[in-house]
Amino acid sequence: MRSREEVDATLQVAKLDLAELLPAAQCLSFSAQADAADCCLLQLEPELCAELEAGRSLIIRGDKDEHAVLCSKDKTYDMKIADTSNMLLFLPACETPEQLCADTPPSVIYTQIAGFSNNYWEVRRCRPKLKKLKKLLMENPYEGPDGEKEETLTNPKYTTEDLLDQIQASEEEIMKQLEVLKACQVEGYWRILDFDYEMKLLNHVTQLIYTESWSFSKVPLSICLQELGPLEPKEMIGHILRSYGRQTVDEGEIIFEMDEEKICRATAQMLLQNAVKFSLSEFQEVWQQSVPEGMATRLDQLKGLALVDRSSRPETISLLNVEDLPEDSLERFNSLFTIREKWTEADIAPYIQDLCSSKQTIGALLTKYARSSTQNGIKVYNSRRPIS
Repeated sequence: MRSREEVDATLQVAKLDLAELLPAAQCLSFSAQADAADCCLLQLEPELCAELEAGRSLIIRGDKDEHAVLCSKDKTYDMKIADTSNMLLFLPACETPEQLCADTPPSVIYTQIAGFSNNYWEVRRCRPKLKKLKKLLMENPYEGPDGEKEETLTNPKYTTEDLLDQIQASEEEIMKQLEVLKACQVEGYWRILDFDYEMKLLNHVTQLIYTESWSFSKVPLSICLQELGPLEPKEMIGHILRSYGRQTVDEGEIIFEMDEEKICRATAQMLLQNAVKFSLSEFQEVWQQSVPEGMATRLDQLKGLALVDRSSRPETISLLNVEDLPEDSLERFNSLFTIREKWTEADIAPYIQDLCSSKQTIGALLTKYARSSTQNGIKVYNSRRPIS
């Protein structure tokens, strides 16, 4: 331990003016228990610091084979180790210049170093990793009460806690994605409806609307439950109405305004799922005939679900669901350029829109992962790398 005289002598050798320094000097020494392995530093932006100061939790999520992410209640952050050339010291009892008084007599404060590190964890906002959510739920899709055979009872099912434990995303992001996937809780477990069963439920509702001559903008919940309850569980009828409609209240009664685009889109998926390619003109004709009377089909309803090939003769359409594409940006582009060598921005945009962060545009993504050229006066994009 240094004495005050030794401190002053060192300052003299360094040619520092004592008048310009605070009178208290802090003498640092390593404690016997100090170890770099005992401590980890996490650098947080003010928003995340505020979460901790408010008493809320930050959770690190990821399996052994996954890169760890940090999750708040509503956001996901990538975690990376950053090395520093300066050793970082942990000083629990260290006093800052603001805490030291300038009018106290010269003294020496002896402070022990509790730990040290040459790196720290930095976090950066990232897209939630939600592809695994659909993968888990599709292990055991719900086919209705009659479809719950003995073998399905042993298939995996997931509660909210199970999903929070396995999905690398915040709770709010997971709940929003469950809504996008039209998942529902059955006996406390989250389930995705088998698509055929989902279309069966939707058909029951649209047939009832037609039979009762209701407007698609005013479908009463109570009568739907009363009429369709003997055919399917009332919870499923309510779920399909919420999935394909918007709930409102009219004179104290819950009604639903059915979403034309969602219904037309689901009908198109049903027609395309069993065909490799479909003649575009034939598809449009069959599609319009298949949707409920009064609804109009348009190709722009199928963005991110179906791909039109205008270069073939006749023109064709095929199923290509953005939900089935890789989550990683590079893998996504490789997959798209394997499917089609050259893309227009209008065609590829629905399949990369979800890759854009709040500060990134589709144009920036295309600049990074694709090369542009002009073909027949139209700007097209192809891969920057050879696709095997």
